[in-house]
Amino acid sequence: MSKELLGAFDALEKEKGIKKETIIDALEAALTSAYKRNYGQSQNVDVEFDDRKGDIHVYAVKKIVDVVEDPQTEYSIKDALQISHGYEVGDDIKIEVTPKNFGRIAAQTAKQVIMQRVREAEREMVYNQFSQYQDELITGEVERADNRFVYINLGKVEAVMPTSNQMPNEEYRPQEKIKVYVTKVENASKGPQVFVSRTAPGLLKRLFEQEVPEIYDGTVEIVSIAREAGDRAKVAVRSNNPDIDPVGTTVGPKGQRVQTIVNELGGENMDIVEWTDDKAKFIANALNPSEVVDVIFDPENDQACTVIVPDYQLSLAIGKRGQNARLAAKLTGFKIDIKSESEADENIYDNNIAAEDPDDNENAD
Repeated sequence: MSKELLGAFDALEKEKGIKKETIIDALEAALTSAYKRNYGQSQNVDVEFDDRKGDIHVYAVKKIVDVVEDPQTEYSIKDALQISHGYEVGDDIKIEVTPKNFGRIAAQTAKQVIMQRVREAEREMVYNQFSQYQDELITGEVERADNRFVYINLGKVEAVMPTSNQMPNEEYRPQEKIKVYVTKVENASKGPQVFVSRTAPGLLKRLFEQEVPEIYDGTVEIVSIAREAGDRAKVAVRSNNPDIDPVGTTVGPKGQRVQTIVNELGGENMDIVEWTDDKAKFIANALNPSEVVDVIFDPENDQACTVIVPDYQLSLAIGKRGQNARLAAKLTGFKIDIKSESEADENIYDNNIAAEDPDDNENAD
């Protein structure tokens, strides 16, 4: 059995990358349980495995005392001094109690426990590997789909993509290669569980990092993203180099860079806008492609504003089903109320009338 165990340890370390020390720790714990269970012993025992020879030794660990009251847990100082003059009362002493047939019994009893520990070690190794990919982009292969998930093969682990993280304009076919964003990695009891997404804003950011070298190296920075996956997204960028245009760099020559990402996302439209410290200008940029006449901030709410646009651009500013305004609000973090110039003029006119009209009863005799 010893040679077989040593060979198995070497194979596990070589083939699965599980360290021999991990297996030995599991083996010694299993053998301790096996000894107590098979020999009806309740005392404290210590099982040691010699990883060079493959020998197994079982030791009863006892406390050295002047007078032994419990032979199961105590050992007399007189007998201890016959073994070594270095022992003192209060020390622990190990007395070998290895049964002659323990090797066979231990192997049978410990097999299941060892395999369980091996599986746990494998799961831990896979978890450690994939936890490094959280918030990263990774390519996988579609395996299958059901009512809850699309299952993506990432190699050593099967990832799941919940319905809420699937693009409404995409159909996922078995054996199709797709890029997914890792949103969460859990070390579940049945093994590592990896959750991925095609709708997360982080996926868009990683795609731009892959396509635009200036974003990858930090020359151009993505400040915020607002996305309605599969339909439209707005991306706010700024340059850390005054000589580089962040929008033009991100879009690329003839729009090639952004078009590559649009194609990857099945035609999802992209608005690339410049981020600026000037909040009014940033809000105006976020409402692209609409023109903005003025931005009036709410004195009672520092995260709310009214945006004035030309009458003929009101529907463009709001967007289909309010999408342009909604994405601009997400991108900037402001609650945005959009009004046309004529609406704004009417409000100013009404306010002026209210301010100038005296109370008729105030001057009555």
